[in-house]
Amino acid sequence: MTLPKYQKVIFYLLLTVSAVVIFAPAVIAFSMSFMPNQDIMSGRIIPTTFTLDNYVAVFDRFPLFNFLLNSLIVSVVIMIGQLVLSSLAAYAFVFLEFKGRDILFFVFIATMMVPFEASIIPNFQTIRDMGWINTYTGLTLPFFAMAFGTFLLRQSFKQIPKELKEASEIAGIGDLKFYLTVVLPMAKTSLVTLGVYGFLTSWNMYLWPLLATTDDTTRTVQIGLRQLQSQEQLNEWGVIMAGAIIVVLPTLILLFLGQKKLQKGLAEGALK
Repeated sequence: MTLPKYQKVIFYLLLTVSAVVIFAPAVIAFSMSFMPNQDIMSGRIIPTTFTLDNYVAVFDRFPLFNFLLNSLIVSVVIMIGQLVLSSLAAYAFVFLEFKGRDILFFVFIATMMVPFEASIIPNFQTIRDMGWINTYTGLTLPFFAMAFGTFLLRQSFKQIPKELKEASEIAGIGDLKFYLTVVLPMAKTSLVTLGVYGFLTSWNMYLWPLLATTDDTTRTVQIGLRQLQSQEQLNEWGVIMAGAIIVVLPTLILLFLGQKKLQKGLAEGALK
């Protein structure tokens, strides 16, 4: 359906206003990160002189590189764990015949209705009793099992013709080889979508790393950014904004690189 010309104008005008409202804080923060303190305190939005002193100060005053490395390790490990377990579980729910398969799947999906806050205390007690406080294992392992990821990949795997599975059985190909050589390549878009989603969610975690760590050796960048904000005075907003830009930069790069795959995967998931 084609919209009339005046409706198109109103539509794009609303989109432009919404984009400005949404991105204005990010643009202001980016601009403030290059401002000297005098410009910030005077209320300027555009700096009179660009300076990198705020970025130098972030790394000089705070172990930000260590926090970035911790976040990268935690996010990558969680992403890989979710991809492996979710794809294996989805394969079992689609290609393996066993009694109560559909009922078990619906029970598994029902866990999506349980908020994370309801399970955080049992998870914390588990990693504490196992001695996993201040370890990458304690930060990552509770997030490997993901009902949403299993649901997304199951919907993708169901589009694979069952005839391929029957032909592989006739050819003597086992489940593992069929999973690796046929299923995963055909579901590449959904796997990329789930990987990007898992990485971004893990990178932005705050509450769980705050509970599971007690020192700076394994703390992630979100905790480090909060510590930076609490340590700086009110007239050091340029340093804080520089730290925020550094923290958000990897997620923006990943989002832009995987934007097409992410949009395609979400569209396919909605259609299925």
